[in-house]
Amino acid sequence: MAAQKATIAYISHGGGPLPLLGDPAHQEMVDNLQSFAKEVRKPEAVVVFSAHWEESEVSIISNPRPSLYYDYYGFPEESYHIQYPVSGNPPLADKIQTLLSHKNISTEMEATRGLDHGVFVPLKIMYPEADIPVIQISLLNGLDPEKHIQLGRALRSLLSENILILGSGFSFHNLKAFFGARDQQSRQLNEAFDDWLTETCMSASLHEFDRAERLMEWQNAPGALYCHPREEHLIPLHICYGLAQRAADKRLSFDVMGKRASCFIWS
Repeated sequence: MAAQKATIAYISHGGGPLPLLGDPAHQEMVDNLQSFAKEVRKPEAVVVFSAHWEESEVSIISNPRPSLYYDYYGFPEESYHIQYPVSGNPPLADKIQTLLSHKNISTEMEATRGLDHGVFVPLKIMYPEADIPVIQISLLNGLDPEKHIQLGRALRSLLSENILILGSGFSFHNLKAFFGARDQQSRQLNEAFDDWLTETCMSASLHEFDRAERLMEWQNAPGALYCHPREEHLIPLHICYGLAQRAADKRLSFDVMGKRASCFIWS
């Protein structure tokens, strides 16, 4: 396989549109994502797997001018007028569909769905000029960890291209906990899972078979089901690992709404 030109990153994208509304509880996240975007080579395209789209088969947004999908509720009116006039990349979407079909992974091209906030919120922070074409790809219903690792593996030939591949989720995603009591036990569970996730993604001493096994059996990690009562915000990490198949090169860590969150980068 050719040398890796692509950057792969599992990112925590925050709570709804709040990172774009000046929310102080998201400032550390905003600062980290902005710094990350400045540190990596500017990509020619961005491919995003967002926690907020699940389908029965892998769906790919093929629209050359995708709209935005404001898939959140109860936020200030301004959050429903956010603009990110980015272009799509139909040729790259076609290539991704072909790569997946070669691995017998069924796909569907989606021409009408807009980019959800798991896409436009982090990208507006990272690349506010909206001058890089973007493709969004769905997760699979059922959220099977192994299937999502295989999905990433099927796309490994993309790593020879100057693109950014984002798994956009949240390393901590318990909505009740964000607004509940910030006691010592909740902090310990948050940190225990984050420590486990960091070791799993970053440890150079782990054999790749063992790393994959840990990710597939993530529910057994300390604090796992507290941090992820439902795993849709974790599963984009499995796609990133399937693409990389090695330890991450870098971790970003910050607090969001009183909870520790992490991002993992392969470059």
